[in-house]
Amino acid sequence: MALISIARSRAAAAAAALLTAALLAGCTAHATEPAAAGGEDSPRPAATPSASTGTSSAPTPSATPSTPPTTAKPSPSGTPKAPHTARPAVVVAPGSNSATVRELQARLRQLGLFDRAPTGYYGSVTKAAVRTFQGKHGLAASGTVTKSTWTTLRSLTRQPTRAAMYPPTANPVGELDPRCLHGRVLCVSKTSRTLAWVIDGRVVSAMDVRFGSQYTPTREGTFSVFAKSRHHVSTIYHTSMPYAMFFSGGQAVHYSPDFAARGYAGASHGCVNVRDVNKISALFDQVRIGDKVVVHW
Repeated sequence: MALISIARSRAAAAAAALLTAALLAGCTAHATEPAAAGGEDSPRPAATPSASTGTSSAPTPSATPSTPPTTAKPSPSGTPKAPHTARPAVVVAPGSNSATVRELQARLRQLGLFDRAPTGYYGSVTKAAVRTFQGKHGLAASGTVTKSTWTTLRSLTRQPTRAAMYPPTANPVGELDPRCLHGRVLCVSKTSRTLAWVIDGRVVSAMDVRFGSQYTPTREGTFSVFAKSRHHVSTIYHTSMPYAMFFSGGQAVHYSPDFAARGYAGASHGCVNVRDVNKISALFDQVRIGDKVVVHW
């Protein structure tokens, strides 16, 4: 029996040794990397006994805010609001396109501040003219027509006529050349790029025109209409020249579809091109052979 007891004791000791070794191996195998700092989901380690003293170490205190959170309190209902500054009423502003803009441009033109024919579009040129007017009259130079600007402008100008608001040409006809003041004259100005049909000093009609390039310039001087051709086609360039009225060699006043489509981006081969087909059609029926033509700067 004694031998059996000794054997059992030795077997129990061996089993305990094996169990201890297995437990140590399992802790090493399943060790994990520490959780990322500040991770809300990472568990906090429990307090463990101190290896040197056998006493429990102090638990790690959890982070707490240094000052208690505060809740914003609503302002009392009786707190006065900041005073509201009213903006000046705007009559018309840049970017607009209207009859009011035409009236504005015509009034500014009366004061010499707008040197173009009214177009109805409030662009950079109109804005600069408005700013100049405002500066001269002690108004805020914003370039926008406020009620005070409009009132001041109207007090200094007269109501423009429809002809002044809707002029027949893109540029003002300007002062007539002295040679255009007597008789029946096609008065052509290279400066304003306009043709005025003048009878005894009175402008009957006016229209936009363009001229030849520097290599094929339109001749200047005093001429007379010596031929008319309603459906003319150039024998040199083989292009259409409707309502042609010849005044100097092969140079004529005539309608130009290219001018109507491209404007001043192009040029003629020396002729006086007219942009508006209705205007030159009416002019063609009025002009007679022998009527004067004056081309001038």
